[in-house]
Amino acid sequence: MRFFRKLFGFYINSSIHVALSVYALVQLTQILFSISNDFATSYFAFFGTIVGYNFVKYDALARTKKVQMSFQLKGIAFLSFLSLIATGYYFLQLEKTTQIIGFVFLAITLLYTLPFFPNKKNARNWAGFKIYIVALCWVGVTLFLPIINNHLPFTSYVFLVAAQRFILIFVLILIFEIIDLRLDDPHLKTVPQQIGVSKTKRVGVALMVLFVLLEFLSADFRIAFFALKSALAITTILFLLFSNEKRSRYYASFWVESIPVFWWILILFLNCVYDIC
Repeated sequence: MRFFRKLFGFYINSSIHVALSVYALVQLTQILFSISNDFATSYFAFFGTIVGYNFVKYDALARTKKVQMSFQLKGIAFLSFLSLIATGYYFLQLEKTTQIIGFVFLAITLLYTLPFFPNKKNARNWAGFKIYIVALCWVGVTLFLPIINNHLPFTSYVFLVAAQRFILIFVLILIFEIIDLRLDDPHLKTVPQQIGVSKTKRVGVALMVLFVLLEFLSADFRIAFFALKSALAITTILFLLFSNEKRSRYYASFWVESIPVFWWILILFLNCVYDIC
């Protein structure tokens, strides 16, 4: 049992689970826009997420030598190195335009992590910016990269999906911010720090209602898909309402981050049974 607990901890701490969530959203994009055999974008997003998230989480600690290289951290470093090689390989399989856009999100990640200017904090510590940067990167990687790589037009439906996905990621991050309220630096000015937990939850609920209502703007409105997104919104709202500072670390880092995965699996199932996509 202890072995499996450590293995599960490594799975979470090494960012494999969050990378699976990103991969799931890329797969959702491919289903929604009838994209097939675009393995390069999917695996670039998966391995790139492992590299990016681990870099964000452990770079500052490594540079300041505030943490000793435990066996788990060495394993994470080795996994990140292998993922970097895989990211580079799949990056070379992308279209040239997609590579340029990929570089843009890489620059955002670096800006998010590293202080480029003397005596200045990185973007991660810019008051109030963190949630928007993360949500933007998720939308860009999971939606725009597959669209661009497959030369699809930027229709109104693409921007509708982008708005819905931004809202979903934004609300999921709100849950993290509520749980991390005790640990976050007050100068970060996260949403719960600025308006309080109760108002944050109300904002999140309102956004998820908007998430569902936006589906009515789709030119290809389908009842089955609307019902699915309503179920997704209700699930997210429940996780939001029951979130608090005393929740287990796995409440957000496993269960909340599993929402995109469950969404993807459910759409795959419904797509096979009812052919809704």
